[in-house]
Amino acid sequence: MPQQTWTAVDDYFNDLLVEQDDALLAAVADSAAAGLPPHQVAPNQGKLLNLLARVHGARRILEIGTLGGYSTIWLARALPEGGRLVTLEADERCAAVAGANLARAGLAEVVEIRAGRALDTLPLLEREQAGPFDLVFIDADKPANPDYLDWALRLTRPGSLIIGDNVVRDGAVTDSASEDPRVQGVRRFTELVAAHPRLTATALQTVGEKGYDGFVLALVTA
Repeated sequence: MPQQTWTAVDDYFNDLLVEQDDALLAAVADSAAAGLPPHQVAPNQGKLLNLLARVHGARRILEIGTLGGYSTIWLARALPEGGRLVTLEADERCAAVAGANLARAGLAEVVEIRAGRALDTLPLLEREQAGPFDLVFIDADKPANPDYLDWALRLTRPGSLIIGDNVVRDGAVTDSASEDPRVQGVRRFTELVAAHPRLTATALQTVGEKGYDGFVLALVTA
């Protein structure tokens, strides 16, 4: 199927099922205007994250990779009163754009943006006893995914949900000889999930306006 068809199908379902208000639309527009890469989740994927957080009853959410805050808005809007989301962003420019987008969405008091390399800020969260988090969304630099998984396990509890984004990579995930560090990072991440005694997981392939990709969803069981 051509990309045009995938995008048209996304448009059809988004028009019927996904409510994007001015804050979400402006988050995408302002991120593009600031020169951020268009790597945010698609609208239907944002709504999926929102529904997963709501079904799970998440009160504390950790996001690794903020970009312009589009997925952050979707996740934060799933939180009940008193809920909290911490999002980690390595790029100061992205963090600034996200901060403005979250403030416009009325979420500045709900979301804490921590700028700096996630592998530097994650140990701080552990020392501060910021967890356990009920849901962790990993959507940052793929070569570091195995390290992010290790930290996600340290900062969660039995019953927590860990979601890894962009794991299919146009099918390149099946290429064990790939020299792309992003592919190798995703492969190692998935292998670690599969082998971990505290996790039960599955993966979903997705097609749509963002192309051909997918998620890994892992439940912390013990």
